Amino acid sequence: MKEITLFMPAKINLSIDVLNRRADGYHYVEMIMQAIDLYDIVRVEKQTSGITVKCEHSDVPEDQRNIAWKAAEHFFAELLVQEGPSIEKGACISIKKAIPVFAGLGGGSTDAAGVLKALNMLYNNCLDGKKLLQISKRLGADVAFFLRGGTQKAEGVGEELTELPEFEGINLVLVKPDFSVSTPWAYQSLDLNQMGERPDTAYIVNAIKQKNINNLASSMRNVLESVTIKEHPEINTIMEKMIEYGALGSRMSGSGPTVFGIFPDEQTAKLAQSKLINEYTHVYYNKSIGRGKY
Repeated sequence: MKEITLFMPAKINLSIDVLNRRADGYHYVEMIMQAIDLYDIVRVEKQTSGITVKCEHSDVPEDQRNIAWKAAEHFFAELLVQEGPSIEKGACISIKKAIPVFAGLGGGSTDAAGVLKALNMLYNNCLDGKKLLQISKRLGADVAFFLRGGTQKAEGVGEELTELPEFEGINLVLVKPDFSVSTPWAYQSLDLNQMGERPDTAYIVNAIKQKNINNLASSMRNVLESVTIKEHPEINTIMEKMIEYGALGSRMSGSGPTVFGIFPDEQTAKLAQSKLINEYTHVYYNKSIGRGKY
């Protein structure tokens, strides 16, 4: 097998809590992450040597700055340790973006996870799951999530994952406003004493276990909204419109700016989408997906 193509999903955060700041500037968090059926297409092809990245999106770098490029670099470094220099170690990576960039949906991280998964398959599953997880932690907290997908509780700096029961098929509408938010900026600007109402993570986990969509939707919280909404009040406006158009609950995903709403059924969700698309450029109807759906 010389090449492989994977459809790699986006994610939303059903909740984000920040517990404290570490000495190195990172934060200890507690999050509930959910994969959704909005996919980038990642194709990886073996080549004799070197790493190349191709992506037509103007905001996606095609060099070492791309986390997908870094994923391949780390994979081959580990392969060199295990297999030695005797085999060809190169990859041509092509990424077709559907997930908005700088949107709080994990687009870069899912592409990196796709590269790790594809390379491992191309090289006869030479690295076990534990080793892939170790590599993912060097790349970024969300990469580990996308190796697994589904519904996960994330702790530590986001890399410590606990599998939760599948909660697929939730009707969602997403709006990505016409501006971007830097995740490092959001965390650096966060005042741990002024985060607003924090999530009851145990309650949310229990709602997921009971498949109680109403309890889940009403209890979602994201403390990063305390930073991002101050800078971009339009995010709060979108959340209010989601509720007005029938959402059971609405929150910002990640550090923003994408806002999602959970809807009781497909009809209500698609009606809300049709209204929002008259006001915003990037509006999506999606569903939550389980593990193994990509």
